[in-house]
Amino acid sequence: MKRNYGMLALIMVFWFTISFITNILGPLIPDIIHNFSLSDLAMAGFIPTSFFLAYAIMSIPAGLLIDRYGEKPVLFCGFLMPFIGTILFATLHTYPILLISSFIIGLGMAMLQTVLNPLQRTVGGEENYAFVAELAQFMFGIASFLSPLVYTYLITGLNTGTYIPGHNIILDVLAKITPREMPWVSLYWVFTALLLVMLVAVSISRIPKITLLEEEKNGTKSSYFELFRQKYVWLFFLGIFCYVSTEQGTSIFMSTFLEKYHGVNPQVEGAQAVSYFWGAMTAGCLVGMVLLKLMDCKRLLQISGVLTMVLLFTALFGNKSMSILAFPAIGFSISMMYSIVFSLALNSARNNHGSFAGILCSAIVGGAGGPLIISLLADVTSLRVGMLSIFVFVGYMTFIGFWAHPLINNKTISLKALLKR
Repeated sequence: MKRNYGMLALIMVFWFTISFITNILGPLIPDIIHNFSLSDLAMAGFIPTSFFLAYAIMSIPAGLLIDRYGEKPVLFCGFLMPFIGTILFATLHTYPILLISSFIIGLGMAMLQTVLNPLQRTVGGEENYAFVAELAQFMFGIASFLSPLVYTYLITGLNTGTYIPGHNIILDVLAKITPREMPWVSLYWVFTALLLVMLVAVSISRIPKITLLEEEKNGTKSSYFELFRQKYVWLFFLGIFCYVSTEQGTSIFMSTFLEKYHGVNPQVEGAQAVSYFWGAMTAGCLVGMVLLKLMDCKRLLQISGVLTMVLLFTALFGNKSMSILAFPAIGFSISMMYSIVFSLALNSARNNHGSFAGILCSAIVGGAGGPLIISLLADVTSLRVGMLSIFVFVGYMTFIGFWAHPLINNKTISLKALLKR
């Protein structure tokens, strides 16, 4: 079968766009608190909560929409929803509109991920699926690394003390349509322009028909009811919930923490820390591909968990230099945990893998629950105490490495054999 490399490249651009928009919340939280004069951290935490709640709500309906209307309409709507959401806040800069915008963007992103995962398998071929999926993860990480740096560039360039008209045409355009006291809103205009390009790309592209594998199909009601009666299903659901809570709780609040406890500028050093967090996670994914060939995944999960807790303790209680280094390093230590927990879960089930995968994917609601838990605790105690809850999330995932008994273990080889390959 001839591979459509042009379409495959376009899919990678789609993944880049998704990540570039969705993983920027961390650097924005201090600006949101300051510009909207939010009285507590929980109100800022509602922003990621609204996004991930929409994500969880839309994941299963998106699959049904693909069955009924096809891939291209759902892909188009998947970009149209965040386009509406970003332009809405770019033109109306209020806290309630930001909440609505985040919810709309979350709906669209859920639709996009539901389409793109099976689409990239269809376009790239089943025999290349592992490589294509890892390439998509790499693009996702690169975009997450770059978006905070773009934020810093825009904030610095549009600052009233540094902006010089006539020196940069892009900054000149953004300066005219962005509130002078809220330069970070310019990022939403960048998102809008990027999404417009994606809408045009989808409109003129021929999207191939997706043939779902058995494990990608939604199951029957009876298969879901059967799974809901199994204790291990809920235990692994909680594992995925804890992972997303850890990832988002760390990335969203690290910049605020560094500003509050170490006086770090959230628009420069804070944003860079978030950027390095995602960059370290990308590097960790590449290292993880090698380690999973050499080690039992349960042991690797245990090591990752312990390392993460050491780094988190250092980030929360160390001095400024230690904290700035430890927070991004957490991205590296947790980079393998999601894939390990997910694979252990599916390898623990004898059947109904498609339904089980759908249940596990809905656990992404942890992106809403984790930051909300942290912010609520922070408001009644302190942000440091609130972020201590991440220890619970990481501890539970580490615990999975001890009690999980999959039907199939990951295949390992010796380092010598790996080097020969």
